[in-house]
Amino acid sequence: MYLKDGCSLILKLRKSSIPFVLNTNPISNLDKPNNLNPSPTIPESHVINVLKHESDIASSLEYFTSLSNSGTFKHTHLTYQTMIEKLGRNCEMDAVQYLLQQMKLESVPCSEDLFICVMDSYRRANLVDQALNLFYRIKEFGCKPTVRIYNHLLDGLLGANRFKMISPLYNNMKGEGLEPNVFTYNILLKALCKNGKVDGACKLLVEMSKKGCPPDDVSYTTIISCMCKSGQVEKAKELAMRFEPVVPVYNALIHGVCKECRFNEAFDLMNEMVEKGVDPNVVSYSTVISCLCDVGNIDLSLAVFAKMVVRGCSPNVHTFTSLIKGYFLQGRLGDARGLWNLMIQEGVEPNVVSYNTLIHGLCSNGNMDEVISVWKQMEKDCFRPNVTTYSTIIYGFAKSGNLIDACETWNKMINCGCRPNVVVYTCMVDVLCQMSMFDQAYRLIDNMISDSCPPTVVTFNAFIKGLCRGNRVQWAIDVFDQMEKYECLPNIRTYNELLDGLFRANGFREACGLIRELEERNVEMNSVTYNTIMYGFSFNGMHQQVLQLLGKMLVNGVKLDTITVNITVNAYCKLGKVRTAKQVLDKITDKKEFCADIVTHTILLWGICNWLGTEEAIVYLHEMLNKGIFPNIATWNVLWIATAGNPGPQFRASSKVDYWSSVMAIFNAFPQEKSIPNMISINDFFFLMKKFNSKNKACCIQSEQIVAAMHLVDFAICNIEQMHSSETELRKLQNSEFL
Repeated sequence: MYLKDGCSLILKLRKSSIPFVLNTNPISNLDKPNNLNPSPTIPESHVINVLKHESDIASSLEYFTSLSNSGTFKHTHLTYQTMIEKLGRNCEMDAVQYLLQQMKLESVPCSEDLFICVMDSYRRANLVDQALNLFYRIKEFGCKPTVRIYNHLLDGLLGANRFKMISPLYNNMKGEGLEPNVFTYNILLKALCKNGKVDGACKLLVEMSKKGCPPDDVSYTTIISCMCKSGQVEKAKELAMRFEPVVPVYNALIHGVCKECRFNEAFDLMNEMVEKGVDPNVVSYSTVISCLCDVGNIDLSLAVFAKMVVRGCSPNVHTFTSLIKGYFLQGRLGDARGLWNLMIQEGVEPNVVSYNTLIHGLCSNGNMDEVISVWKQMEKDCFRPNVTTYSTIIYGFAKSGNLIDACETWNKMINCGCRPNVVVYTCMVDVLCQMSMFDQAYRLIDNMISDSCPPTVVTFNAFIKGLCRGNRVQWAIDVFDQMEKYECLPNIRTYNELLDGLFRANGFREACGLIRELEERNVEMNSVTYNTIMYGFSFNGMHQQVLQLLGKMLVNGVKLDTITVNITVNAYCKLGKVRTAKQVLDKITDKKEFCADIVTHTILLWGICNWLGTEEAIVYLHEMLNKGIFPNIATWNVLWIATAGNPGPQFRASSKVDYWSSVMAIFNAFPQEKSIPNMISINDFFFLMKKFNSKNKACCIQSEQIVAAMHLVDFAICNIEQMHSSETELRKLQNSEFL
């Protein structure tokens, strides 16, 4: 692995908030532009203008603090608010808290709007607990609680899923004599619905009307949308009949039936809207289009798109994004790119979500050069990539094997101040493991804790998988044991990865101990678990135990897959029960639920050759060909080796012509079925010729052997690239004394 010039494999970690130091003495900075140097007579409007238009937050903060330290300008409520709003948008909450404290010391009153801005900033930074603590100190900052402030705090708790805190805060609000408005009730309705308490939400809807606060469109839409999401579409329809439905309510119902793939009902609802004089809007059409694309019905979604345009409803960026996603899901890259160009031509401005959809589709198909081009265009259009953008690109690079650029993308994300989430952290752990940088992967997981982004079981699974693939199984066991320290319990995927690693590292005893632990914890095993254990037992020669485990698998109702069948057939063949293996395979394939692949048939052929002889193997080979199953190189090698080592009862002087005919039948199948022999096949063929001629010197078909051998060598030379063989080695065979 080589690094490009100027590249580094040092993975950067997210820095903490920018340092905020308020100096007691002014420090002039001659290197800064003139507009950032404070003037003794600078007006308030100029300070606000500079703070708003300075793109670099560190420079803005330096300018703000230098004004404070100069003693020539006293910050006002508006300058504090401008600086706090800017810091809040960048989640620099330590600096925000300091400025609030400074306002308190300077007796600068905090307005309702500023306090709401601070609360919303805490919410964006996922620090809702600190927002609540600050709220209880609101009077210290010269501000009184209002219904608006309560609403923003309640909404923040709702967004953080802190349902238990919402009710006490609501009671506190009523205790202060503040009357909830429709926004308050709508937040409570969302909280109840989000918590699955639809009946409670319906009761609150009645209470609203009794208290003189009639529900609005948002109220009804919230409940109906929740009912549809929980599968209560019919109940939602009944509720909608109690009032005059509006477009948002219809849209919620359309979304509900579409999620259940009841598209005819969705079309009926749209027709009903038109009959009642309610025109379907862009959300109505886009909902249907999106759901149709999700199920792969791109043609019908295009028909809805056409009807939408005919009715005079202009598609928006969400409509185009859904169609582009649908094209990508069907592998129609050209159509997806063409639709993107059409969207731009129609003047529909893309957003971050549409760019992410395009990047994801290109990454999934390995078009990384085009991904980079789209990424540059995204930045050129002043769209700031978000964590989804970066995680998608990192995944794309990792999938294409370009691990260096994956690391560079991570470093660019950190440099741009984009906060990584658990998805991109997990992706980078996987990338580092693929590069065998296990120490750095471990440090990255530790950094997740300090970054308030705790690792999940998926993160640990990626790390354990990487360690096992890198032959660091003991370290993987240690990580497995430490998962509880991170309040993360292993799932069946964790056990599967570790079991696979232990069996591959010949850790049979440790694997058996892990199996016992899995059973003691009553973790439900899936097909991957059974396959892994069965493979491990088979590798250790425990074929009888493999069959016992198969019985347990069937009793527990776990569905068999190709790997299960292959291991089972192999176990029967190893035990010499070849006819039983064939009967089992025939019984499974007769149910039409399973189709044996070439690996299955090759294993069975191996068993037939070793236990029943080549003659039966050739009969089975013809059965395969009649079923349209074409052998591969491994199949031919099994037949050649078996013919050389265990020809069966037909290899006798009295049957020499029939035997050689069987060998030639195998040979002739090569060009017939377009299978290219490799050096193992060629060497085995020559070995058979030598072996046969040594016992049958007077055989009348020696000339046929020579022609066949010359044909085989010529064929191999013509296909030398596919065989990965040495031309010199083949020429030696061609010129050998034997020929």
